[in-house]
Amino acid sequence: MRLSVVMFFVLISLPVNAVDCVKYKKNPIVNVTHIVPEKKIIQPDEDMDLQLHGHVMSTMAESYNISTAATFVKTGFCVSLESIDVGFGYNDFIVNIDRNYKPNSCAYNAVLAHENKHINEYLLVFDEFKDDFERALNVAANSVMPVFVEKKSQIDTVIEDFYQKIQNHPEIVLLKQKIRAAEEIRNKRIDQDEDGADLIKCFE
Repeated sequence: MRLSVVMFFVLISLPVNAVDCVKYKKNPIVNVTHIVPEKKIIQPDEDMDLQLHGHVMSTMAESYNISTAATFVKTGFCVSLESIDVGFGYNDFIVNIDRNYKPNSCAYNAVLAHENKHINEYLLVFDEFKDDFERALNVAANSVMPVFVEKKSQIDTVIEDFYQKIQNHPEIVLLKQKIRAAEEIRNKRIDQDEDGADLIKCFE
């Protein structure tokens, strides 16, 4: 996962209690974009014994760009979350095809067509849950409270803590579990519906 940070310093001396940063709580702006996946096709050196002689691996990915505001108070800074830009989706799909099938052969194309159906299901899962993910992310971001630090050098640690709180928020954790469950159900359905007839025809 990738995390980048933008910090804004508001250098204003304010007559406040330095430990009371709650008043600087913001409603963070949340932006979610779709990560565009890459597809790679490989033919492993070892023989494959799967039913359709191939399989696809997916990598769910997230990238976070967190922006914070650090408001100067008498004895330090109140650090609050301002906005978060998140890339969410699949980083890549690795399609494995039996090495005994030459590229562009009938068997190779039959296996590839089957694995492409799996890829389409992964993408449909993302489309199904993208609005839910954005809602969960808003809940998680809004749960992050400002933190007081005495030194600027401590702000990076606070930002990392913000990131961990968002990542580990129950709404985010639960949603990822739902996504993985939906992936499994959809992929099992594809394999159950496919009887390998297209591949079998290649050897008749």
